[in-house]
Amino acid sequence: MTSDPREPTPPLADAPPARADAAPRVDVMMWPTAPWREAKADWLRAEELGFGRAWLFDHVAWRDLRPWFDAYATLAAAAAVTSRIGLGTLVTAPGFRHPVTTAKAALAIDDISGGRFSLGVGAGGNSSDVRVTGEGPWPPKEKADRFAEWVTLVDTLLSAEETTHHGPTWSAENAWTGGALPRIPLTIAGTGPRGIRLAARYAQTWVTQDVGDPKAQVEALDAACAATGRHVDRLMLLGTGDSRPLASVAAFRDCVGRYTEMGFGAFVLHWPRADGHFRADMRVLEAVAAEFNAPR
Repeated sequence: MTSDPREPTPPLADAPPARADAAPRVDVMMWPTAPWREAKADWLRAEELGFGRAWLFDHVAWRDLRPWFDAYATLAAAAAVTSRIGLGTLVTAPGFRHPVTTAKAALAIDDISGGRFSLGVGAGGNSSDVRVTGEGPWPPKEKADRFAEWVTLVDTLLSAEETTHHGPTWSAENAWTGGALPRIPLTIAGTGPRGIRLAARYAQTWVTQDVGDPKAQVEALDAACAATGRHVDRLMLLGTGDSRPLASVAAFRDCVGRYTEMGFGAFVLHWPRADGHFRADMRVLEAVAAEFNAPR
């Protein structure tokens, strides 16, 4: 099958939107910073606490955290030892991941997990990822162009058994991935007009953070979804900005109330760390899980 970024594959059929009064789903962002012999217990605990999905940032390196293990290798290990919790990247970016190898890794983890994987993708920033591999940074328009073509090709690779594509940036020659429909769910991060339109066309879930102007972004997504005739779920990554959703259970309730009014039905909390920006008390996370995650 040959893909053309100007003629994207048709969007998948979608489930109806969740009821407005449905309980929010609570997810957790894990950290690939400990050896697996130590980290395994945290993934099992996340499943025991009933979180809907456990995500990982996908970077070569991030801030000053050392070590920083590969996201896909870690998710494969987590898939093998868990049985219920969803898994995903939040997010993979084109800066150091080729569409073919990304799709191959996603399909493998989805198989290991028994269909529990969601591929979260985003354009990425001009972080150390693009410098450490000798790529980028790119001007904003070029970065957006690269990402749009990347998403289109990944969508095809996940949906078709074999793909050939020759585009401005990305190529695939008889790439056998064994993709099939229904395609692995895509979660797309986007705050600008092009990223939001990509989410409206391809994503099962759109994700943003509690910085900037989420309300304006939601309005743009509503307009883009109206144009495509699709429903896209909304996921909010909390705690990136100044909010402290794990300061107390009440603080988390306040966040949920504020963003539920904007149409968000799922929220991501960072697994507590002992220091730094994401420092938090594990007992608060456990209390949030007890209130919001059970029973299901």
